[in-house]
Amino acid sequence: MDLNFTPAEQAFRDEVRAFLKSDLPADVAAKVKGGRRLTRDDHIRWMTALSKRGWLGVNWPTEHGGTGWSPVQRHIFEEECAAAGGPRILAFGVSMVAPVIMKFGTEEQKAHYLPRILDLTDWWCQGYSEPGAGSDLASLKTRAVRDGDHYVVTGQKTWTTLGQHADWIFCLVRTDPQAAKPQQGISFLLIDMKTPGITVRPIILLDGEHEVNEVFFDDVRVPVGNRVGEENQGWTCAKYLLTHERTNIAGIGLSKEALRHLKTIAHDQLKGGRPLIEDPIFRARLAQIEIDLMALEMTNLRVLADVQAGGAPGAESSILKIKGTEIRQAITDLTRRALGPYALPFQSEALDGGFNGEPIGPDYAAPVAANYFNMRKLSIFGGSNEIQKNIIAKASLGL
Repeated sequence: MDLNFTPAEQAFRDEVRAFLKSDLPADVAAKVKGGRRLTRDDHIRWMTALSKRGWLGVNWPTEHGGTGWSPVQRHIFEEECAAAGGPRILAFGVSMVAPVIMKFGTEEQKAHYLPRILDLTDWWCQGYSEPGAGSDLASLKTRAVRDGDHYVVTGQKTWTTLGQHADWIFCLVRTDPQAAKPQQGISFLLIDMKTPGITVRPIILLDGEHEVNEVFFDDVRVPVGNRVGEENQGWTCAKYLLTHERTNIAGIGLSKEALRHLKTIAHDQLKGGRPLIEDPIFRARLAQIEIDLMALEMTNLRVLADVQAGGAPGAESSILKIKGTEIRQAITDLTRRALGPYALPFQSEALDGGFNGEPIGPDYAAPVAANYFNMRKLSIFGGSNEIQKNIIAKASLGL
């Protein structure tokens, strides 16, 4: 197996770099590289530039308006975007609900929803987790009772990322509470967030960020035509979606850029009058992370090569998710340690654009604590790493 990039792939990398240089808003890139908070408008401007170029549907086939890129091209694109300071494409519409609609939706659903995702008419959020159903997602309690041509939805979703901005939410709901297995009584619904009976309540995180929300459904009427797939077969849609989400969470390009930033910090920070990078204990920790990241990238390229040859990722997506999230957490932890006392104080306001206060320590110290706290979630969402290990054991070892 040849894991070197072909001349065509290298030319594609040059094309991506040229696009980023000309079309990535400089102020947005500066925010990303400085660890500052992005606004809704920042995301929209970046995704609009991608949409105009025809590059928003990076994982879509051309018949639906996507790029038709190979898995290797998508890998190159994500790596170059991370290096340039391009925000990650918000996954909920493009990379999560869209593949489900393409796979299980009706022709009418495809014709209506997919173009509205590509032209940014609709902003999507995810309605999976509940207060008592996270890693054990099949225990969800949100009910959808059939009433003629509608479902009446009652319940609660939580950790709904950027739900305060969303136009639509895709939800797992229980349509058959008497099913023999809990997975057999779940359906997949698309719900307009403007429907009466929906309440969005913010959850403010440790870093002061309003990133996630609680969403309450109080007798919300949803047309039956908004169900994707057959009634009580939503678990099939859910598993298909989660496979896409877990592969994306690995974030190899983001980890490579974060590692480069950590090395810059290590050359700048002093320990005993010498750069921290010269400390043997620190260098050993840094080297271990870099070795793990190189091994993960090689594994990812092997998986991509297999997919490009017609295969389909199975337990491999869980392996990439586990190791990818562990590496990203290790980088944020070592960055925090590298900054020492500068990483201890936290100024939430310093992460907002236009902050004119006096920062504590170097400019790059402001987001470090927030990044460390935020990355704790990676080993939990998309299916906790413990659950992923069970999937691997069952799929690969027959346990």
